[in-house]
Amino acid sequence: MNIQTAMITGQPVGHLVGRVSIVTGSTSGIGLGIARALAAAGSDVILNGFGRPDEIARAQQDIATGFGVSVLYSPADMTKPETISAMIQMALDPFHTTRLALAAMRKNKWGRIVNIASAHGLVGSPFKSAYVAAKHGILGLTKVVALETAEEGITCNAVCPGYVYTPLVEAQIEGQAKAHGIARDEVIRDVLLAQQPNKKFATVEELGALVAFLASDAAASITGAALPIDGGWTAH
Repeated sequence: MNIQTAMITGQPVGHLVGRVSIVTGSTSGIGLGIARALAAAGSDVILNGFGRPDEIARAQQDIATGFGVSVLYSPADMTKPETISAMIQMALDPFHTTRLALAAMRKNKWGRIVNIASAHGLVGSPFKSAYVAAKHGILGLTKVVALETAEEGITCNAVCPGYVYTPLVEAQIEGQAKAHGIARDEVIRDVLLAQQPNKKFATVEELGALVAFLASDAAASITGAALPIDGGWTAH
């Protein structure tokens, strides 16, 4: 299960200048969009995920050059605590779970954790039992961490996107159109976006902007929240 998570640690200086953001699953798609938004707000960034080395290096260079921040890359596998610990050592005191990450945040009296869940963390859909259960679990974890850190300058929130336009979704569009012999526009409107009233994909830029806001001082009172970016899907 790939869950993008942004953890921002450090002292509050300006917006995100002087802070470090670790974004898991950030070598493409939603995670990369979030990393770019955090860098645009002044944060140094650690990218994480899998992909072709040349493409990852290009993403690092683009962010570093475009926003004037430090950009590192970690190939840490999120299923292996020892590799997660090595990644975290790039940025702050060693830890390999959220529980240990909180130790560093508590020491600094400031921290932001943003979990990327899904609209399926808020509603169910047929034939998606494992996925829906996992996303509901992320929301439960988000709430517990928020309650445990509510008086410590730390927030923990979850962003719940509906369908987001990424290269992975583009491949799904083409595959479904060929498999069912229907037009591309029909796949988008009547299959993928059937539950999204605005009939538009969310964008990685929209998700990135929300995460950057949640990392700011202006969002200090937002914690334990599940914030949908789903075109009205969960308003049903």
